[in-house]
Amino acid sequence: MANQHTKSGLAGLTLAAVGIVYGDIGTSPLYTMKEVFSKQHGLPLTEANIFGIVSLIVWGLIIIVSLKYVTLVLRADNRGEGGIMALTALALESVSKNSRLYFPLTVLGLFGASLFYGDGVITPAMSVLSAMEGIEVATPSFKPMVVPITLIVLICLYAVQRKGTAGIGKLFGPIMILWFSVLAIMGLYNILRMPAILGAFNPWHALVFLNEHRWVAFIALGAVVLAFTGSEALYADMGHFGSKPIRSAWFFIVFPSLTLNYLGQGALLVMNPAAVENPFYNQLGAWSIYPLVILSTTAAVIASQSTISGTFSMTKQAISLGFLPRMEIVHTSSKEIGQIYIPVVNWVQLAVVVGAVIGFGSSSNLASAYGIANTGTMLVTSMLTFFVIRYGWKYNIYLCILATGFFLTIDVTLFSANALKFFHGGYFPILLGLVIFTVMLTWKRGRELVFDNLKKHAIPLEDFLASLFVSPPVRVAGTAVFLRGEADGVPHALLHNLSHNKILHERVIFLTLHNREIPWVPFSERIKVTDMGNACYQIDVYYGFKNEPDIPNALALCAPYGLTFEPMETSYFISRQTIISTPGSGMAAWRESIFVAMSRIARDAADFYQIPSNRVIEVGSQVEI
Repeated sequence: MANQHTKSGLAGLTLAAVGIVYGDIGTSPLYTMKEVFSKQHGLPLTEANIFGIVSLIVWGLIIIVSLKYVTLVLRADNRGEGGIMALTALALESVSKNSRLYFPLTVLGLFGASLFYGDGVITPAMSVLSAMEGIEVATPSFKPMVVPITLIVLICLYAVQRKGTAGIGKLFGPIMILWFSVLAIMGLYNILRMPAILGAFNPWHALVFLNEHRWVAFIALGAVVLAFTGSEALYADMGHFGSKPIRSAWFFIVFPSLTLNYLGQGALLVMNPAAVENPFYNQLGAWSIYPLVILSTTAAVIASQSTISGTFSMTKQAISLGFLPRMEIVHTSSKEIGQIYIPVVNWVQLAVVVGAVIGFGSSSNLASAYGIANTGTMLVTSMLTFFVIRYGWKYNIYLCILATGFFLTIDVTLFSANALKFFHGGYFPILLGLVIFTVMLTWKRGRELVFDNLKKHAIPLEDFLASLFVSPPVRVAGTAVFLRGEADGVPHALLHNLSHNKILHERVIFLTLHNREIPWVPFSERIKVTDMGNACYQIDVYYGFKNEPDIPNALALCAPYGLTFEPMETSYFISRQTIISTPGSGMAAWRESIFVAMSRIARDAADFYQIPSNRVIEVGSQVEI
């Protein structure tokens, strides 16, 4: 972990964390102040209001990011891993499977993950679009070109995903350091022109603003929250860097830079109210706009890249935990196992992002959708954190209620403020999240129905083998590996092989894969071998949701048990299940139709588990749900 690194190692990880983790929240100054004072919120641009808003933003960064995420949530690591799926697994681990809390926590975690997918669509659209809007500030006649150029940038970004980010990823850190340095310098420049803005550090300005404006202030909170978007990334990327580099990057680089820039934008608006059309690009004057557009676009692409990579990682975890069907996963780096590319997710996400850019047309319109996705995920994180610290860490109930209740109150307030925008674009991420939520819950439930059906018709393996060897079949040379589910008895492939070929290999392996709700299962705990007699063995393989399934490598771990496998003498028998929907049982007909369709397009098991294709024999079977 990070605390085991030398100072130079920590510095390197901190630099990398700045590039990967903070792209989203780092680009928030592009649009936050502009949206807060947009005409649709009806907030007058007065000096008192500017001080109140800047104070809200600064104290929001302190309370929501510094205290909630950096101080509390980063402690809730699931064996070093973070993110909503890891937190959900940790919460589920803290209660028993028979607990009444288990299913509600599963649903809650799935919904939070679904909102993350919505955020994954809106972040690229919002970040790149807001960066490109600097063009129209410099040259108003270029306004019609903003959306087309944005689409070109985004299409290029998604098109290069299959090549991986190993090469350009090394530049992320230095570029984002430059970005945060520019933010700090621009903010400091305007603060020096009007030092009185430093008074916004006093939270009294925020409290007075909220008290005096009440309803208008509540509406404005829906835009203020844009300053905190990307908070989830601090937690989601913990497994890549460890908590210490992420904390160091926040407190020494990101937080000071963001605070200075928001203070500077506030000072600018007090001195020049006309700059409200786009406070970010007006901070230094007309000469700086085009250089800032280039730098902002680069920073926005990095922010988008982080979200895209996070979506790939989330999808892989969801597949491992049984919430999504197997998909093609391409490893884009021979050194970093976390660098993956999932073609289906990439192109579907691009299509939705393009639709969002064309449909909303501007960052102002997208802002309504952006806030509701982020605050929804933040709300779910606070709720799950309560169960982790109460039932997992066994903290005092009053301390748990006080700690998470404080943050929950803030999250509910921010989510409610954004919920007002539901019919003005907020519906988009909610609708998208509900679709993904339904898909994941349907797949999970469908697999449970298949599991129950197989269990109901299963022939006990031990009893079958005992009767089989009373009058044993002809044994032939080689090793047969039969993939067998946790609920299965005798694999269908074995029954078909005996029925049609009347033979049995000289060594028979029954292989069962177990997915555990932890990120990693070490090699020392990966394999369990049970000798069933007559050269038949049951091998159980355990994977965490971050482990890479690889059956040939798993079998190589059996050598200490006296089992070695010659690749060209080992055959893998796999039962290909054809799911048949049965009316009147299981799920609703429309959900069964979705599950059947998903099962048909799921990636081939042999390919997913990296079994050599020339050593696979597939046998079909039908399963009703």
